[in-house]
Amino acid sequence: MQLQPREIDRLLLYQAAELARSRRARGLLLNAPEAIAIISDTACEAARDGATHAEAAAAAHAALGPADVLPGVASLVGHIEVEALFTDGSRLLLIIEPLGPAAADGPGAVQTAPVEEATVADTVELEVTSAAAVPIAVTSHWHFFEANRRLDFDRAAAWGMRLAIPTGSTIRWGPGETKRVQLRPFAGRRIAYGFSGLVNGPLDADGARAAALTLAAERGYLGAAG
Repeated sequence: MQLQPREIDRLLLYQAAELARSRRARGLLLNAPEAIAIISDTACEAARDGATHAEAAAAAHAALGPADVLPGVASLVGHIEVEALFTDGSRLLLIIEPLGPAAADGPGAVQTAPVEEATVADTVELEVTSAAAVPIAVTSHWHFFEANRRLDFDRAAAWGMRLAIPTGSTIRWGPGETKRVQLRPFAGRRIAYGFSGLVNGPLDADGARAAALTLAAERGYLGAAG
């Protein structure tokens, strides 16, 4: 039997979750990796059973509680990101505080500084039309410049940008559907790897956008040719 890397990862997650469940059944309190495995596996199985994005997140939240884990674990597991296979395809699922709110000064607590949000001046609004025969979904973390080649929009204007929507959520286009979306720039080091393979390097490097636009046009991405 030939398995894809994603399928192998899913089997490893299932095995880790089953091991954690057996330890929980013996009365042991779970550590962070064990809790993450159970919660992630629960979300993936709910999605596979036909649950919606919200229903899968609810199932993940119900999988474990603070009483099931070691002290401080809730603080260590502030959120979980897992790719789950839904009826409409693979989508990122973000599970916020899956073990409930953690004590701010408890064991393992992490103190964070507030993150500065993008200002209105940083955002870009684009009209995006789907030329695909099937629905297309784009998640919040995706480099929008590299979104599905059958989405028609001004690719150059989307360089270094992502959807201005809550982390883990998506925007979907039906066949022929047009939507106006807001984009905001990536922060931090602004290095893009993976996605659709059009960049794979620093977004702000000299000539990076021009080279990526040329490559996108060669590969048939709508809106790349100007």
